[in-house]
Formats: sequence, structure tokens, C-alpha cells
Amino acid sequence: MSKQGQRTVLAFDFGTKSIGVAVGQEITGTASPLNALKAVDGIPNWDVVAKLFAEWSPQLAVVGLPLNMDGSSQQVTFSAKKFANRLNAKYKVAVKTCDERLTTVDAKARLFELGGYKKLDKQKIDSVSACLIFESWIETQY
Repeated sequence: MSKQGQRTVLAFDFGTKSIGVAVGQEITGTASPLNALKAVDGIPNWDVVAKLFAEWSPQLAVVGLPLNMDGSSQQVTFSAKKFANRLNAKYKVAVKTCDERLTTVDAKARLFELGGYKKLDKQKIDSVSACLIFESWIETQY
């Protein structure tokens, strides 16, 4: 069991059709985008999720909470919490949630800086958003 500050973290940008995924390292405070998961009404292929957990052996998962700009919950917020609870139950890792307001806007800006419009495909945006969720969460930890 890695101690806090040295854990591997899987971060998720929850969406009903696509769930962005990133793997982060607490020790460096950085994350790398992985392939986004296709979802049907917010439900991914759990076999694919199991492979992610087997490959990366995270000690923690962070799920972005899609909130309204005023901080209030919306229907998708409850679906994201349900997804977080399922990760905890299925993979026996601690799961934290993190406010994800504006991460998609930031992700588009970051991808544009890295290579213009051709880089702006939906799966990349979702997984870069997952990186930003990790970075936002890590900033609140230290």
C-alpha cells in the first residue's frame, strides 16, 4: 500500500456517452490521458474498467463532479456520484470526487495550444479533462 503523496491515481471525467480517463502520480502531481471509455447512459463497459484497474493498480480514484456554475447539483452530478460509488464497490479503492467546473473549457484550450483544431476530438478532450480533474484535486491536497 503506497502512502499518501506516492499513490497512483486514476481520474475520471464522467459523461453519459464518454468517460475521460487519466492516470496520475501524486509524487509528481502530473497526469497522462488514457483512452476515453464509451458509455451508454453513463455506464461504461466494466470489463474495460477492470483492465484499467489491473494495469495501473491505483490506490485512489478521483471522479469529477459536473456541477452547475452556481455550485448546485444537476442530474448528471448524481450519475457521477453513482459511478464513483460503483468504482469504490467494484475495485475496493478509495474514491474522491472533485469539482470539475470549467475543465472541458481548459482541456480544449490546452489541446489547441498543443496542436490546433485537429487535436480537438471528443475522446481526447474528455481524457485531457480527466488530467485537469487530477491536477485540480492534487492542488487541494497539498
